[in-house]
Amino acid sequence: MHTEEAVWNTARPGDLWVLDKLLLSKHLGYICGPTGVAVPKPDWYIVRPCVNAMGLGLGAKKIWLEDNTDDLPLGHFWCEWFEGDHYSVDFVGMRPILTVQGIKTNSEVLSDWDKWVKVEHNFDLKLPIELSPTWFHYPTVNAEYIGNKLIEVHFRPNPDFPEGRSEYIPVWPGQQHNPPSGYTYIEDPECHGRIGAFVK
Repeated sequence: MHTEEAVWNTARPGDLWVLDKLLLSKHLGYICGPTGVAVPKPDWYIVRPCVNAMGLGLGAKKIWLEDNTDDLPLGHFWCEWFEGDHYSVDFVGMRPILTVQGIKTNSEVLSDWDKWVKVEHNFDLKLPIELSPTWFHYPTVNAEYIGNKLIEVHFRPNPDFPEGRSEYIPVWPGQQHNPPSGYTYIEDPECHGRIGAFVK
């Protein structure tokens, strides 16, 4: 059983709405809606599944929408497009204990990252205080941001950064396994095709 599956099997049912990215986005006041609800103006939007237990940005696309959204996949939603660096933050209660930044050369690709690097925490990255009873119920909560915009929440820690790790470079099929100087290769397969990673 993978980490996200364990969360869905053990989380309190009344908390699960937080894991629905559409409901969370609506709570945060973002311009968003499900398939079948028209966008307020022609613009670029992020379109992705409301719920995705496999993570990794699977199913997410940047799409220009004019008005009607009936042709988008069922179970997806659209949200205003945010610009900025991508961060993943682990919190214990409301206190950040780990912040990593995702780095990729092609900003149009939403799921394939070049690497993740541990960075100093930017205290503009916060959890909504009104939901603190939810956060405090779980030992560690992971939150993802674009710029300072919270975009998703997980009731578990970042699985790629155990204590002491500072960098994670995914390795894909066909890539060589010989790690760069200062890194170690680990096998770390997942459903999107990653076979391992160079870590330090």
